[in-house]
Order: sequence, then structure tokens, then C-alpha cells
Amino acid sequence: MTAAAKRSSFDKLSFRLVVAVLAVAGILGVVLLQRDPEPVLLPEMAAEPVILPDGRALYAQRHEVTIAEWNTCAADGACDLTLRARPDHNPSITPATGLSYVDAQQYVRWINNKTGRDFRLPTAGEWAVMAAPVLPEAPDPLFTDPSLTWASSYLVEGLAPRTLKPQGSFSISPEGIGDLDGSVWEWTMECYNGTARSGALDRCPAFFVGGEHVAAMSYLVRDPARGGCAVGTPPAHLGMRLVSDRPV
Repeated sequence: MTAAAKRSSFDKLSFRLVVAVLAVAGILGVVLLQRDPEPVLLPEMAAEPVILPDGRALYAQRHEVTIAEWNTCAADGACDLTLRARPDHNPSITPATGLSYVDAQQYVRWINNKTGRDFRLPTAGEWAVMAAPVLPEAPDPLFTDPSLTWASSYLVEGLAPRTLKPQGSFSISPEGIGDLDGSVWEWTMECYNGTARSGALDRCPAFFVGGEHVAAMSYLVRDPARGGCAVGTPPAHLGMRLVSDRPV
């Protein structure tokens, strides 16, 4: 083989090696740029799933999303609202409140993107099943005279506490879900269109919230005292709890 031929063969081999090195470097670069799911952000879930009437298992967050958890989303630029805890409240154990449905969906999208999971809000029916063991049954009327029905309603409405308290201040369900009977009313993903439930979530004007009684709130409302509700007294605080259709 002549010197020129040797140089040509060496140049081809060098070129192949360079191409191979660049290809490996490119693959490594892509791998390094891809962010792995962040399990540290996974919420604490209840000890046991809720078994729904149709036999499905629903996995629910043990407590409502806290101020500290929410502000992690805000600091990451994915949640528009930044929350402040009162001086006497620990943000790590104080529920995040003052949230609209839009806010809640921002958090859902963010945590799913960060963890690679499929969290969502519960439906109104799912929330009712979760809360049934800890919510009081509807009381018997205090007045049987039809003309005094308003008095019965007045005296039994608004029995739930309205002061915002740290997580763990209220009842625990048999599955280990806390504070469903507390002062925070939780957004569901179920639409209320003014007369009935509707599946058109992207055009829904209001959604059900889970609490002392059935209520429907405008999707933009953060302060329930300023927004309307379907029946009964307005919710005290609007917050959220995550659920999943598969174990976390």
C-alpha cells in the first residue's frame, strides 16, 4: 500500500471515529438535558385507596395541598399565585387556600410534569364517597311545620368550622384521608353549567367544590365570600387535594 493510500485509509478511519464520538456526545447531551421525574415532590398519599361503588380504587392525597407545596410551584413559574402564611401558621402544614379552579389546574399540570405521574382533581361523586365516613348525616328537621322550614335550615346550616387550621386538625377517614370535614372546601373536576352537570370542562363556567354541602363556584373565584354558591352558606376557604387512578 502506498503512503497516499495509507493516509487516505487513516483519514477515513479518523473521520468514522470522530463521527462516532460526536454521536455518543450528542446522545449523552440529550440524556443530560432531560430532567428525570422528581420523586421528592410526590405528595403524601392516604394509607389505603378508596374503593368506589363501581369497584375502582381511588388513591387520594392524605391532606390538602399546603402553602409550602403550592409555593414550590409558584417559585418554578408554573403557578401564577404566590401565597403567604399568617405569622402564626406554619406553611408546611397549613392548607393552601384562596385558590380558583384555574389555579388548581396549574398546580395539577405542574406536578404531573415534575413527577411523571397522572394526578388530577376528584369528581364530585368521588369526593362525596371519600368524605361520607366523616361528614355528619343530614340532621332531622328541628321544626316540622312547613311554614318554619326556613328556621330549620337556618339553625342547621353552617355547622362546619370556618377557621383555617393546620392539617390533621379534623377527622381521619378509614382510609387515612384527613380533614375532609374541615374548613377548606376542595375543588373537583366536575362541571356545573347552571342547571346540571356537564362534561365540557374547557367551556365550563363553574365547578363543584366538596365541603359541608354541595356548592358550585365560578371557576375564577378565589374568595368564596365574594362568589356565589349553589345552596347553603358560602364555603370558608377554597383549596385542593390530589387524587390518582393508580398507586403512587
